[in-house]
Amino acid sequence: MPRSDEASAFFYAVYSAVQEIPPGKVTSYGHIAKLIGTPQRPRQVGVCLKHLPSDPEARFNNATVPWQRVINSRGIISPRSQPSGSRNQAAALEAEGVTVTTGPLGELMVNLAEFGWFPRILPSEEAEGLEPEDSSDDDED
Repeated sequence: MPRSDEASAFFYAVYSAVQEIPPGKVTSYGHIAKLIGTPQRPRQVGVCLKHLPSDPEARFNNATVPWQRVINSRGIISPRSQPSGSRNQAAALEAEGVTVTTGPLGELMVNLAEFGWFPRILPSEEAEGLEPEDSSDDDED
């Protein structure tokens, strides 16, 4: 079933924002949602990344969008339906120099203080001279 124009625009915004995360850094689903102007939609950011095409012909695909750089707001790599999914994400992050540790409950974790990327505005928007809509100081999501 084709996506609505609104859904397509949301997917495009998510994938474009994720492409701006620098190698060796991570951010949260909530922060991506905030950066694209929909702070109430962090779960939908995860849905977009879950449905990232593997087709190399697609404009956005799992080779051009660094999906592995998005984790939850506690620094935990979200569990996947396949047991190896979290490990694959951890391996991709480690290949970029991100240290992944194992938490007390066996969860895979990244230290957000060291590897977090939480700009107030996307670098592409900053280059265009745009200002963030909300100038108040918020947490990292």
